[in-house]
Amino acid sequence: MKGYKFRLQKLLDIRIDIEEEYKRKFQQAQSIKEEVENRLDSLKTNYDKYNTVNSKDSIIDRKIKNQYLIALNSSIESTASELRDKEEAVEEVRLDLTQKQIERKTVEHLKEKSLQSFIKEQNLIEQKANDEFALYGFIRNINKKS
Repeated sequence: MKGYKFRLQKLLDIRIDIEEEYKRKFQQAQSIKEEVENRLDSLKTNYDKYNTVNSKDSIIDRKIKNQYLIALNSSIESTASELRDKEEAVEEVRLDLTQKQIERKTVEHLKEKSLQSFIKEQNLIEQKANDEFALYGFIRNINKKS
């Protein structure tokens, strides 16, 4: 709209930039969480793969497999703990992002209200001018008839 200037535009721009930054942080936290999930799935797959007992294996092979399964189990537990931490971090960033979106939308709402008020004011000014022109035209027509 010509002649309209939102006084809080810099604030709105800052809030938009902050929201974009938090969107990037959220995406980064989400991708890190997905990497940990993939690692956990891989460990569980390996555990399931080597958890079978084969009667043809020697005692040494069984002991080695048992030690490997213990190590895998330990890794699964630590990765599951890490996954819970990453899920909490993602949730925390999600809440921050939601708050930043609310802050941005608040200023955008103020901008919309201000713009509507400006348009309404401009329409009133235009309507007054049109009414004056119509009144002058009416008076001129009356003077011509007289």
